Amino acid sequence: MAKRIRGSSRPGQRRPTQRLAAPPQRPIRPSTQLTAEEEARAAELEAQIVAEERAAEQATRRGRERARDRDEGVTPVRGRDLPPLAVRASQEYAYVRRDVLRIVRVGGGLLLILAVLYVLIDVTRVITL
Repeated sequence: MAKRIRGSSRPGQRRPTQRLAAPPQRPIRPSTQLTAEEEARAAELEAQIVAEERAAEQATRRGRERARDRDEGVTPVRGRDLPPLAVRASQEYAYVRRDVLRIVRVGGGLLLILAVLYVLIDVTRVITL
């Protein structure tokens, strides 16, 4: 690999000309003073930022309230949208009814097995221990 050197030594290549850019013409004023336009723009931006912060805080607060209500099992419902108490109870406690019936079936089955074993072991003496 060839050794690199500064500048271009290839034929047909020239260095770009060094041009000095003229500084932009701006009025010189102290940085502590603002024009009326700048103050109005700053106030507008500040009001916009404050409004966005308030909206974000309200959204966060609503989210927390919804999460708390969900954790507590509370569903926000309007008064006139509520169905009668019997309808709500039948809808909310349908799973309880299923579970109770399942418990009764399992318990009944176990009692039936115990009764059959009692008859086989103690009454008829088919199974001796």
